[in-house]
Amino acid sequence: MNDSLKMFKTKDIVPDSYFSEPVYMDEKFILATPDMPFGLDLIQALEDWEVQEVFSSGENSEGHVSKAFLEDSSDLLEDSSPDFGTIDDAEEFYISFLGYTRNLFVHATVGNELDFDHVAKRIKELCNLIRRNRTILLRIQKTIKVNPEENFLASHSVKSTIISIIIGSYFKLPAHRLIELGVSALLHEIGMVKLHPKVYLSKNTLKPMEKKAIFSHPAQGYNLLKANGFPLSVMLAALEHHERDNGSGYPRNLTGDKISLYAKIIAVACSYEAISSKRPHKEAKDGYMGMLELLRNEGKQYDDTIIRALVYSLSLYPVGLYVLLSNEWKGQVVDVNPEDPRFPIVQVSGIHTGSVTRKIHTSQNEIYIVRPLTGLEMEAENIKSYD
Repeated sequence: MNDSLKMFKTKDIVPDSYFSEPVYMDEKFILATPDMPFGLDLIQALEDWEVQEVFSSGENSEGHVSKAFLEDSSDLLEDSSPDFGTIDDAEEFYISFLGYTRNLFVHATVGNELDFDHVAKRIKELCNLIRRNRTILLRIQKTIKVNPEENFLASHSVKSTIISIIIGSYFKLPAHRLIELGVSALLHEIGMVKLHPKVYLSKNTLKPMEKKAIFSHPAQGYNLLKANGFPLSVMLAALEHHERDNGSGYPRNLTGDKISLYAKIIAVACSYEAISSKRPHKEAKDGYMGMLELLRNEGKQYDDTIIRALVYSLSLYPVGLYVLLSNEWKGQVVDVNPEDPRFPIVQVSGIHTGSVTRKIHTSQNEIYIVRPLTGLEMEAENIKSYD
């Protein structure tokens, strides 16, 4: 046996984990490649054959990234790039990342080409910025003006990615899996580039053939990512992000645990984003109403654990929302209360506090949120309106 190969006990391999290099049963027989999950059926077959050990020169992990990126992801929590100095800095980054995503989709449309490592490096940067500047990124998303007809896919994908990474952080996913989740979220709608924009931007009821085209986009995305050598976990997220826990989703009517984790997270993230953002065919609901709609979870479409993670990560009155307080002051939710999502931290300034900006920790017995501000109230306060 080649001296560079390491031995792995078959019984110790986690089902659906990945190896960074090919896996051998002997010097010539390859069992799995780096892009293949080491499935439970393969483990059971090896046990039936009484094969107690396999060999690889690589490493085994529960998530998949390329060898080069695996070596480069260990410093995710060690990144030393600076925090945003101002809201303007955050907006500049956000607009830049939005432009990158739009160009990524254009490139996929024209050349059918995507590169996992390149996208993963940008997602790694985003993960680090979210770790240090999560609340600022959430606050600015509603104030940046974008044309929904020109930037629909890019805007939806970027917002969904930020929310997905925040949910993944709540679950304390390891660095490489958080990056994979981010790549999955950014590209979950990539199959849409194969459709004519008038189909997914239509303000009218879709015709049967148009509905059929929309229903095909998860498979289109899966095939595009597969053709470009993306990990199976990312491909499955694109394929399954419209599946629902009760089996009412598409394209395969999967239920519960049959849906991959990334797809479950993205389903909640992009559903919340869709509810709370303006579309060509509808107006946006505020973040509070979006949270209530998801919490109702009609028909048990979504995983309750992931909805809980969303609420605790963004709060019931989500970060960025402008609200009326019980003392009649008006302010913006700027941070969560990890102990109780009903009572986030609100920032008030101006007429209420003079020139001093004040953060109020809302509570049940003192100052609390009465309701979100309406669009007219925001205009009266000279607050940027929702996009």
